Amino acid sequence: MKKNALDFWVGIFVILGFAALLFLALKAGNLSALSFQPTYEVKLNFDNIGGLKPRAPVKSSGVVVGRVAGIGFDDKSYQAVVTLDLDKQFQFPKDTSAKILTSGLLGEQYVGLEPGGDTEMLKPGDTITMTQSAIVLENLIGQFLYNKAADAGTKPAGGAPGPAAPGAAAVPAPAVPADTGASAATGASAAGVQQGAKQ
Repeated sequence: MKKNALDFWVGIFVILGFAALLFLALKAGNLSALSFQPTYEVKLNFDNIGGLKPRAPVKSSGVVVGRVAGIGFDDKSYQAVVTLDLDKQFQFPKDTSAKILTSGLLGEQYVGLEPGGDTEMLKPGDTITMTQSAIVLENLIGQFLYNKAADAGTKPAGGAPGPAAPGAAAVPAPAVPADTGASAATGASAAGVQQGAKQ
């Protein structure tokens, strides 16, 4: 009896372990949100897709409206070609724009759609032309460091004042007043000489 109970619990733990492994595998492959809804295909062109992967979500206003079906490369335009499978229940105007966004600071990347105002809707096989590539964190850090180095290189060394701005008027130096005591003595001597000459 004890052996049967032990075998039963061992079997339960083995099944739970396999279920956990299956969940992790589906999560890693972005297959945990399989949908059997009818879809239509739309293509996008990006200069840089960053870390976007197939089966990544496609969102509009935070709602998942489709999935990334595939990622390719156009050897003529040298751009990444992203194919989306959008649920047929979600229709978007032809002037819809798309950009690659990130969930949080270091989260997974997804495609965000912003509907336009066109009355005509996207059809299967259409291409969204207004796109914005992914923001690469390494490029931002490199640009920041380059700007800081450029700013440091333009500052004058030793705290010396920099050259005057062009067109700035020169300010004249204030006049230094003469010594009043010396002026008074000189005036008195001149008066005495004139008085002696008159006598």
